[in-house]
Amino acid sequence: MPKIAIIPARGGSKRIPRKNVKDFLGRPIVAYSIEAALESGVFDEVMVSTDDQEIADISMRYGAKVPFFRSPKTSTDMAMTVPVLLEVLEEYRRSEIDFEYGCCIYPCAPFVASERLKRGMELLISEKVDSVLPVLRFSYPPLRGLTIRNKKLQMLFPENYNARSQDLEPIYHDAGQFYCFRTDALVEQKTLFCKNTLPLELSEMEAQDIDTMDDWKMAERKYTMACSSRGKA
Repeated sequence: MPKIAIIPARGGSKRIPRKNVKDFLGRPIVAYSIEAALESGVFDEVMVSTDDQEIADISMRYGAKVPFFRSPKTSTDMAMTVPVLLEVLEEYRRSEIDFEYGCCIYPCAPFVASERLKRGMELLISEKVDSVLPVLRFSYPPLRGLTIRNKKLQMLFPENYNARSQDLEPIYHDAGQFYCFRTDALVEQKTLFCKNTLPLELSEMEAQDIDTMDDWKMAERKYTMACSSRGKA
């Protein structure tokens, strides 16, 4: 059951220039995803899909393969993740290499852990599902959320005004770290959130979106705190 880890790392980044190779506490941030994939021991191939020579060089230095470069079509600002993954799988097929299972790992995910990758792939295979998606529980219930309309504050769901937070159904969001999938399901459904998807719940200290420099600084603080806590343990 061949398995591939695909790390999509485009060269262009508008909000944080050179984001995918920017130094994160002493190492290029993409190195964390590569090392987690390699340390998990579950992948036959760990590759980086990129259009950028510097990213390719750094990725190979940390142990990933870059057997080909991304096409111009999947290198634009508007390029989505799924077409990138499908392109990678097709390129391997042209070399008569097929993978039954895959995992897309984002390059700016320093909190991704090898144990979580291993667990995600184990669930994918043992439970015979289409995909496994790491999720985080919203810290405050969205069902008690507010909005501003015509300069006035309103509840989105006024029927929950008197509801206790603990009585409301928990709601989760994508952790933005990785996606485990069956390659045939990805090809057929063309989505990472397939029809038959299992959750893998993470804690707040195991993930951090990194879209702005404020996010970046917060991620470095959280990562340092997490490392310190493990050291004390």
